[in-house]
Amino acid sequence: MRLIGNLLWFILGGLVMGLAWWLVGIIAFLTVVGIPWGRACFVMGNFSFFPFGKEAINRRDLTTRSDIGTSGFGTVGNVVWFILAGVWLAIGHVISALACFITIIGIPFGIQHLKLADIALFPIGKTIVSKEVARAAREANAHAEVAAMRRR
Repeated sequence: MRLIGNLLWFILGGLVMGLAWWLVGIIAFLTVVGIPWGRACFVMGNFSFFPFGKEAINRRDLTTRSDIGTSGFGTVGNVVWFILAGVWLAIGHVISALACFITIIGIPFGIQHLKLADIALFPIGKTIVSKEVARAAREANAHAEVAAMRRR
């Protein structure tokens, strides 16, 4: 089912928005100081090509460690990103979502575009994993939190 969803998605809108992400990534790489944002653009662009069966998750939730993207530097990077490119990519995903919502069969694609619009606003500090890995990370974090509460 994921394969069919991803193929339909790619043909009916994923290609255009994935290329938009890659274009922004190329522009970011050309500025040299934008290389960290460009890397995130390529990761999210690949996700935008074939999103079904995958999920964006905060790297801190996945690894239980902070890194530069999940620290204060990541927050600053996300603010810069939001102003320069995030809002525009999010608008592209929202417009694509509205076009998908016009048809009944396009509703799942519209919902996916809205998820991608949310990610487009603040992508720094996120990584793409399978839905199963994301669920396992959340469950492990929940178990650890419950265990910490019980020790108090």
